[in-house]
Amino acid sequence: MLNNAPLKTLKYDGLTVEGYSRAAVQSYWRIPELKLGFDLGAHPWDFMGVPTWFITHCHLDHIAALPLYVARRRLMKMAPPKIYLPAYAVDAVRRMLDSFQRLDRGRMNCDLIGVESGQEIELSRELIVNVLKTKHTVPSVGYAISERRKKLKPEFLELSGEQIRDLRESGTEITHEIRLPLIGFTGDTSAEGLDDNPLFYQTKILITEMTFIADDHRKELIRKNGHMHLDDFVERQHKFKNEVVIAGHFSTRYNMHQAKKIVTKRLPDMLDGRLKLWV
Repeated sequence: MLNNAPLKTLKYDGLTVEGYSRAAVQSYWRIPELKLGFDLGAHPWDFMGVPTWFITHCHLDHIAALPLYVARRRLMKMAPPKIYLPAYAVDAVRRMLDSFQRLDRGRMNCDLIGVESGQEIELSRELIVNVLKTKHTVPSVGYAISERRKKLKPEFLELSGEQIRDLRESGTEITHEIRLPLIGFTGDTSAEGLDDNPLFYQTKILITEMTFIADDHRKELIRKNGHMHLDDFVERQHKFKNEVVIAGHFSTRYNMHQAKKIVTKRLPDMLDGRLKLWV
């Protein structure tokens, strides 16, 4: 396959996170096992097979590649994709795609689905998506993907297989639903986006942002502009119950060496080894 955009990969417990994120440059992520992705600031060629995308907000470094992705799907005779995005933006994004359709002379077929914070989306029998309000300079949302399972109710745990069968055949509901939070994706947000949504702290893998890390940056301005600073992670390190925390969207002010040096100085244990820097 063509390697036409930067890409990092992490595999953990049967899930793969692939993507890249730099502030004001481009952000795009996918979870191939779940057949979904987050944000479309750019579009690696082999991301084309992902049929479902969740857009957090409409800054260009998070949505600019949407027309390209839709056009590539059409070119390869793939089914129109589903694009979930903040409801307020649906009409404007449709107009954008219609403009590209006139310029490109190719149909921009996709299903644009508006979402609101607090909404729950049934993606499949097994997967549930919660839409969570985040805090940025434009209206924005994050997403939490959970696996839905059926589990035998506690009162039936000691019964034999035959007894459970008889109860099921009699119409008794013998199971209850449990949810396993798998992936949290905040997009761009101040720390308020985490604190207002405790589910983010519970997902197995959290993908979030750490745009600024230097001590001399004005923290109040960073928060006003809807971003996070390394200090926000230091202050909340006890809250992260995630098994993996991926921090990306670093400012272009920092190169990889600088970012790792500054972060490890403030968080030497890297959240017990769970914090991964996407830089």
